[in-house]
Amino acid sequence: MFTPRAPNPGLAALLTLLAAALLAGTTLLAKALGTQALGPPLHALQISHGRFLFAFLAIATMTALIRPRFNRPDLATHAKRSCFGWAGVTLMFAAAAFIPLSDATAISFLNPVFGMMLAIPLLGERVGPIRWCAAAIGLAGAAILMRPGSGAIAPGALLALGAAMCLGAELIFIKRLSGREGPWQILLINNAIGLSIATLAVIWVWAAPTPAQWAALAGIGLLMALAQACFVNAMARGDASYVAPFFYTALVFAALYDGVIFGVWPDWVSVTGAAVVLCGAGLLVWREGRRRKVTQRPL
Repeated sequence: MFTPRAPNPGLAALLTLLAAALLAGTTLLAKALGTQALGPPLHALQISHGRFLFAFLAIATMTALIRPRFNRPDLATHAKRSCFGWAGVTLMFAAAAFIPLSDATAISFLNPVFGMMLAIPLLGERVGPIRWCAAAIGLAGAAILMRPGSGAIAPGALLALGAAMCLGAELIFIKRLSGREGPWQILLINNAIGLSIATLAVIWVWAAPTPAQWAALAGIGLLMALAQACFVNAMARGDASYVAPFFYTALVFAALYDGVIFGVWPDWVSVTGAAVVLCGAGLLVWREGRRRKVTQRPL
């Protein structure tokens, strides 16, 4: 399922849309768990633990059935990637309890911007004016979503910004692992290390979940595992620059879920900020696609 496939743009787009819908579903369940929708609110650390626990069980089961070939892993890089991934997911789940899902999702789309910035000192990449312009546009959108004119910056927006930074740092280590190890190996090790970190962190805030909360925790893990599987399959069938824009529909799904379930619809500030963030992210994706075509052009 994760081996290279023949290009299929239509299927790649469909799989990416499905991954976006599933990912938005995880933030919806996280919001329900972090509020009083399903009982006493659970701490974000406990929600994150549930995500890694059930995702690991799902991926481990699929791995046992498929039996992909593994090679020697770079455990140091895996550990760094998992630390930032766990922190980003935990902050994202915490943000979902305080601000509209559309705002939290839009701010999280800044992770490639932060990844680009971190690639300068960590990977030695050179960044041109177009990519810096994309970063500036994306950060301007985040500033709008912070609602500076309201008198105080929403704590949830700061949590979402922290999540984007951590997930951006995670991208650096994903780049180092990609091409060296297979996707199944990366997913399994990432979720195993993430589960270990989450288990240590949750000890201090653990509270017995209700049956409905257990179901939601399991749902987060399973949806996340399915979203990862769909996205990796999409990447195997289409270029990253083609697939990435479809993933931004997660913003639409998040807004729809939030409106239908919680009655929270985006206001004009949310729409404006999200549009600006998407413009910056879209420009960055377009530029990355252009760079790949130039580097792959035969001499």
